Amino acid sequence: MKIDGILTRSLWEVRDDPAAPVVGIIDQTCLPFAVVHRRIGSAAQMVAAIASMQVRGAPLIGVAGAYGLALALRDDVSDAALSTAHRTLNEARPTAVNLRWALDRMQAAVVPLPPTARAATAWAEAGRIAEEDVALNRALGAHGATLIAEAHRRLQRPVNVLTHCNAGWIATVDYGTALSAIYQAHDAGVPLHVWVDETRPRNQGLLTAWELAAHGVPHTLIVDNAGGHLMQHGQVDLAIVGADRVTARGDVCNKIGTYLKALAAHDNGVPFYVAVPSPTIDWTIDDGAAIPIEDRAGDEVRIVTGRDDAGAPTRVRIAGDETRVANPAFDVTPARLVTGIITEHGVAAPAQLRALFNDTPTVTSRREAA
Repeated sequence: MKIDGILTRSLWEVRDDPAAPVVGIIDQTCLPFAVVHRRIGSAAQMVAAIASMQVRGAPLIGVAGAYGLALALRDDVSDAALSTAHRTLNEARPTAVNLRWALDRMQAAVVPLPPTARAATAWAEAGRIAEEDVALNRALGAHGATLIAEAHRRLQRPVNVLTHCNAGWIATVDYGTALSAIYQAHDAGVPLHVWVDETRPRNQGLLTAWELAAHGVPHTLIVDNAGGHLMQHGQVDLAIVGADRVTARGDVCNKIGTYLKALAAHDNGVPFYVAVPSPTIDWTIDDGAAIPIEDRAGDEVRIVTGRDDAGAPTRVRIAGDETRVANPAFDVTPARLVTGIITEHGVAAPAQLRALFNDTPTVTSRREAA
């Protein structure tokens, strides 16, 4: 996508020294107040970037993990280094399955090779994973845009879309997942408006608003608890969210608060869609209760970041240390509340998800390896 008219990705290769390539990232902890580029030069630095959410979003975490493993093998091609890097990177964020998927794919690509071939192969494989991420999200966005266009033809007015968290280009290498559908519909001339949940405690909705504003998409920022009210009053035509993991039967693990939006949508007859590339589908589990839910630090709730009256970014503490804080980062929406799952291969109700991939002979997924 573009920042100030310049085509930009959220992660890229830096080859100032061809013998020691590194990875460039946009530090998402600085958004939307500043666009800060950082260089990641080691596996340990990539672990820290993932854990601290300098890079975030399930697809982007997977690509970042792949490059983290490549950085580890750039410095040490031994089996021990590979095993250690795989483990530490995988532990950085436990919920998003794309991370494990990418690390397993990288490991499978380099383990059979002689040590002299591992570093170059790992870097090339990470690059392929990054380019595939762009292609997958472009494709699934086209299917999602069709849903929005169909809603416009039916309603004969601008379509009101509600989204939660940030599932935009900054959460992937490019395009995004849920926002890919919105961007492509908007660019095709479909009139629409987006309700943007702020998404406490880290306020990823501010990233969504920043993205939509840069792209010229009409949008309104709302507090997390406003979605149900808007649905009751007919002001939401469909909801589209991303996910960090989707089970084989279609249970959806996404940012905390997604389950409540799905319940409200179900109660008010609002279609609820989930947009994910195929690496986000975990074919090894059926029940969403088996997904590990990441518990994050209490200070993410206690401390709010914003701008002061002079426009400078500042942090404000809203609760004391004497108050206990629980901070589960994700929740699970059962498949029965999901209207459809948007993938690069099309849109399917949860019960038809397996059939969608069975009918797509070119798909490469964990299911084939299972």
